[in-house]
Amino acid sequence: MSRLLNIGEKFPNFSVNACVSLEKGKEFKTISSENMKGKWAVMFFWPLDFTFVCPTELAEFNKELKSFNDRDTNLFGVSCDSQFVHLAWRNSHADLKNLGFPMLADVKKELCEALGVLHATEKVPLRATYIVDPEGIVRWVSVNDLNVGRNVKEVIRTLDALQTDELCPCNWEKGKATLSA
Repeated sequence: MSRLLNIGEKFPNFSVNACVSLEKGKEFKTISSENMKGKWAVMFFWPLDFTFVCPTELAEFNKELKSFNDRDTNLFGVSCDSQFVHLAWRNSHADLKNLGFPMLADVKKELCEALGVLHATEKVPLRATYIVDPEGIVRWVSVNDLNVGRNVKEVIRTLDALQTDELCPCNWEKGKATLSA
């Protein structure tokens, strides 16, 4: 496994196909690092489509889509399945039909390799989540093993804290006081 891209580093350039809709003729689009510029971005990875933990995470991110939009943050989901597999999964799973974020298809695994998030033996993405600032700098990374789903509310809490650009104590939540140095 390559080295995990970490906090303070520039998020890599990429360009991949994505499933963005169920509407006939508008299902697919190319998404690139250009789509991240000038806004906060949350990029989350899951191991495989048509599995068990993964749809719970996608559904929860989608449920919280307004929270990300309210924070002027673009949300991107990524696995190494093709955009066609993403479309089939969305069409077959009730919780995924109305996703409001693109499902990126890193079929060549170039983005996963650049980030260092491929499982050493399974060669699928770990459950990695990156928060990237408007300048393209990684500000937060969280990586779970294959069997453990992430906490979307914690992603939002961390995004809130980063966007304050202030000192935030343990368990800080939006609306609470920050610290003075």
